[in-house]
Order: sequence, then structure tokens, then C-alpha cells
Amino acid sequence: MHTAAGWWRKHWLPSAVVALLIVQVAQFTYVVHRESLTFDEGDHSFSGYMMWKTGDYGLNPEHPPLVKLLAAIPTIGKNLWTPPLQGRFFKIEAYSDGRDWLARNNGGGRSLVFEMRMMTSILAIGLSLVIFFATREFFGAVAALFALVIASFDPNLLAHSALVTTDMGVTCFFLASIYAFYRYVKKPGWLRLSLAALAAGLLISSKHSGVLLAPILLVLILWEIATTSRSLRLRTALRLAGAFAFIVAGSCVVLWAFFSFRYAARPPGLELHPSLAAYTAGLSHFDRSVILAFAHWHLLPESELMGLADVKIMAQGYPTFILGHVYAHGVWWYFPVAVLIKTTLGLLALLALSAFAIVTGRLRWTREVAYLVLPATVYFTIAMAAGMDIGARHILPVYALAAMLAGGAIMALCRRNGRWIPAWTWACSLLVVAHIASAISVFPNYIAYANRASGGPGNVHNLLSDANVDWAQQLYQVKAWQNRHPTPSCWFAYFAHPEIDPAVYGIHCRMLPTADTGWMGGAAIVPPVIHGPVFISAGDLSGCEWPSSQFNPYRSFQRLKPAAAIDYAVFVYQGTFSVPQAAALSRAQHVGQLLQQNHPKQALVLAREAAAIDPGDLSAESALGDAATATGNTHEARAALNAAIAAAKRLSPAAQKDYVPALQAQLSKLPPPAANR
Repeated sequence: MHTAAGWWRKHWLPSAVVALLIVQVAQFTYVVHRESLTFDEGDHSFSGYMMWKTGDYGLNPEHPPLVKLLAAIPTIGKNLWTPPLQGRFFKIEAYSDGRDWLARNNGGGRSLVFEMRMMTSILAIGLSLVIFFATREFFGAVAALFALVIASFDPNLLAHSALVTTDMGVTCFFLASIYAFYRYVKKPGWLRLSLAALAAGLLISSKHSGVLLAPILLVLILWEIATTSRSLRLRTALRLAGAFAFIVAGSCVVLWAFFSFRYAARPPGLELHPSLAAYTAGLSHFDRSVILAFAHWHLLPESELMGLADVKIMAQGYPTFILGHVYAHGVWWYFPVAVLIKTTLGLLALLALSAFAIVTGRLRWTREVAYLVLPATVYFTIAMAAGMDIGARHILPVYALAAMLAGGAIMALCRRNGRWIPAWTWACSLLVVAHIASAISVFPNYIAYANRASGGPGNVHNLLSDANVDWAQQLYQVKAWQNRHPTPSCWFAYFAHPEIDPAVYGIHCRMLPTADTGWMGGAAIVPPVIHGPVFISAGDLSGCEWPSSQFNPYRSFQRLKPAAAIDYAVFVYQGTFSVPQAAALSRAQHVGQLLQQNHPKQALVLAREAAAIDPGDLSAESALGDAATATGNTHEARAALNAAIAAAKRLSPAAQKDYVPALQAQLSKLPPPAANR
């Protein structure tokens, strides 16, 4: 006769797991079908297509190839138009070509993007299965079901479950690597060790942050040695050291396989722009030496090394927006605060109960608990110090580990001696329900999720930026709003323009200048006064991509109440608005483009207009200094550069470092004033 527990496991438990997976898939399928292309998906998609078609791994070396190859499987065998390569800086090449490729091939790329998104959603399903099976082995079947419920309704995991980006890939394979290593340690064998190496290889082939597995495994190895009896410590240390070496070597073989065991990033006839040697010039002496040594000995593929260099370079000077303030660089407390905002109150409470359960001994500090807490702690600590503070998506593996730990803690608190404890059962169940309800309350806008204690999704743009709220996912809804409120003209400051073109979605506004139009172009020449409707996306309203809020030309809009908020991330303003800083910035950006095209006289005319519209503005005065220098007007150049230096010195000390030395160096190259007499 089967026991009730046995009958449950045989029938209802599998049905419950399947039902949860179906609900999860239904959620993210609906979500991504209504979302426009997010910031990075165009270049990921196109580079994946080019890898399959030509073996070009250097078009977008920012990330390893696995997720891009997976996403581009639906393009295999299709005769798609391909934009001609122009030998530009690799970021401009990948973003611009990806944008044009999707726009040309599928009427905006909605169907093609949806197919590729569904391919990457396999990783989200894989993550849920790993969470379930790992938690079941750690804490039992009921704990595994709780963990799966928490993960299936986690807004941060759902937001990134089916995007053509690397975050879900690194989360899935990070957890799989920890689980595989746990199984090897628990019962050593060559098969389990090989699976651990394979999982690690898939991890580092998904995203460069996968290398964090190495220090995490070392911490787990140290824990294993410390908790082993003294007589076995040496043997354990030697065995695990050998296992670590095998995993490192095996994972590198897997990584090389995704690059077709070829060192060169690009096929014959194509080169990296810039070269690896030139690009690493911006790194510290130590980092550059290590990367170039690996390149010299071909220890890793060239594209992988280029990506590692890019991660370091981006982290050096990426601005941070948090709690309404812009910082020139990363701040160590970003992720602790972001977690308090982006995590449901139900899950935060469950994690607090998990800590309580561990401290009180109800959840014993076993290997299983250590393999959740230690990896999460190391990953989170390194993320805090990394300097890339642009979204909770960078710590998605921590959310997966948290779901597992919460599942284990629920069972430790709710069951004792085989019996359910009613008080704890009700309390934990209510917290799980609160977690689900909080997530569903923001459906389908999971990217913009924020808990109610922080003001909810309607307030998150005042606290955080980038993929926490505005990752360019709203264009279908912006177009729908325009259809309901037709006007002859409009203005749009769009976070992802020109990497993504709103015109592809039928949105024909004149584009306002942003941080990105400064290096990729695309802004209109803006008059000092404009008339609404004016659309401003959350990333541009906050000025999150500028190193100082003083650069943000849309600060005045922060004090205004918008006429509408589209998907919590695009704000509509009606009326007449004075925008002198945006007008000056648009001209300053065009000055740079004209100088690159060798039109210095035209550039000087625009630069003078910019400085006249907004005197003393750093961008305007810098542009005038550049244009005057190019035309030989050294007296005017000197005055403009001095004004730019004065403006730069009004920035925060951290931001000054990015401008004052360069401007002073430019000024020093001009002939002395006497030479102009």
C-alpha cells in the first residue's frame, strides 16, 4: 500500500511542477510579445546570426557566444539581408547593424525577435528545473516546490526570462555549476566531475561574469577542508584541488568549442576595431599585461579576451544613478539598496526568516546551506565592488539561490518531527502568497518592478535606472498612446536611441539629444523652445548615463507632473518648454560629427550657436573649443576651453577627473596668447 506521501510524490508533485512551469512560460511569453526590443538585444541577435553565417566572433566581443548562438538558431537557413560592415568601432558596428538588420528583415523584427526570445527562454525553463531538483536533493520535495513557486513568480527572474541577453544564461549555468559541484563532492566520481566541468564551461561561455565561479569554488573547497576531520584534510584538499584544476581545464575546452577552437576573433579579411592591443591601452598595467600575455600564448580566444578587457574598461567609468542622485562611478552600497527596492517584501521577509532559522539552529548549517549562502555571499560581494551598477539583473544568480534557501527555511520552520507546525505554516504560506501577489500586481511590466515599501513601480524611476525600469521595452505602448492622442509633431528623448530607432515602430518624433546620441549620432537640431507632446524615457529623465546631473538637459522636467506615464518608464509632457541645454547639446553633438567628417567651418557655426544659447555650458564650450581649434581661431578656442574648464570644475570631484585634465591638456597645446597678436 502506498503512503500518502508516496502518492503525493508520484502524482501531485509532478503535476504541480508542470503547472508552475506552464504558468511561468505563459507569463514571460505574454510579457515579451508586448515588449519592444530592449537595449542589447539587437546587437546580440545580429552577432549570433553572423556567428552561424560567417563565423564572426568579433562583431560583438562584449559577451561570449553561447546565448547569442542559441538565440539565433531560428535564423539558420533563412536568406536574410545583411548590412555591409563598415569597419567602425565594434560597439557602433554591432548596435547599428543589429538595429538595421532587424528593421529590414521583418518589418521591425517583431516576429523574428519573438522567435529568438523563445529560444533563449529555454534557459529560464532550465533554471527552474535546476532550482527544483537541486532543492529537492538539498531539503526535500516540498521545499523544492516552495522554491519553484518563489522563482516562478519572482519579478526579476520573470523580467529577464525570455530576452536575447546573457543574464538568464549566466544564472541558469551558475546554479547548475554549483549543483554539479555539490553532487561531485557528495559522491565523487568521474561522471559527476565531468558534468561539473561541462556546466562550468557553459557558464563561462554565457557571460564573462561566469569567471566568478572560480573564487566561489575555492571558498567551497576551503569550507569542505575546514569541516573535514583532521585525519582526512590533506587527502580532501588534494582531491578537491585536482577536481578544481579539472573543472578549470574542462570548462576552457568547452569555451574554446563555442569559438570553433579558433583564436582569431574574426574570419580572414576582417579585424577587430580597435585591435586588442589598442583597446587594452586604457587598462591598468597589470590588467593589460595579463590579457596580452594570454593573447600571446593563445590561452583564451581573442574575442573572449577582448570582452574581458571591455568589462574592465566599462567598470572604470560607468556612472551610477540611485536614490535620485547621479554618481560619476560605482558606489559600493548600490546592490544592497537595489535589492531592498527590487525584491518583493514577501521574499525579503522569507530571507529574514531564513537567517533566523540558521541562527536558531532550526535550519542547520549543513553542506546544503553552505552551498547556497557562501556562493550568494561571494557573488554579491564581488558585484558590490565591480563598479557596474546598472541593474538588479547583474545579481540574478543571487535571486535563484535565495529562492532555494527560502524553500529550505520554510520546511525547517514549518515541520518538526514529521509534523506541521500551524503557526509557522500559516506565516510562511502568507509570505509566499504576498510574494506572488506583489509580482502579479505589476504584470506585465516586470522590468519596472519595485516593492510597495519603496513606492512601487510608479516611483522606481526616481530611485533606480537602466534595466531596473527602462530598458527600451515600451515602444509598442508609446505607439498605442500616440494612436489614441494623434498630434502633427512630437519630441522624444529615448534612452536606447539610436541603438534602437523608434521610427521602426511607427513613432515619428524628432529625436532629442541623449548621452548615446553623443557617440552614435541621431539627434535633431533642437530649438531653444519646443512644444509638446514631449516623450522622455526614464533613463533620460534621470540622466543616468551622464557622470553628473549637471549634464542632464531634462532636469527641469523632473519637477513637472507628466500628462501620462507609459509602462512606468516613458513620460509624456504637454505644453511649451524652454530647453536651452538640450538645444546647445544637440548642436555640440553635431559639431563633433562635422569635425569627424572634416567640415570645420560648418562645425564652428553650430558651436557658436550652442555657446550663445547656453553660455558656460560644458558641452557647448568644449565643442566651441574643438571647432575653433580646427579652424585656427586660437583666441576663440582659448576662451572657450577656459570656460569649459571652469564649468568642469563645478562638477563633483569624481566627475572632474573625467574632464578637467583632458581639457587642460587640450588648452596647453594651443599657441600662447602672444602668438595671436
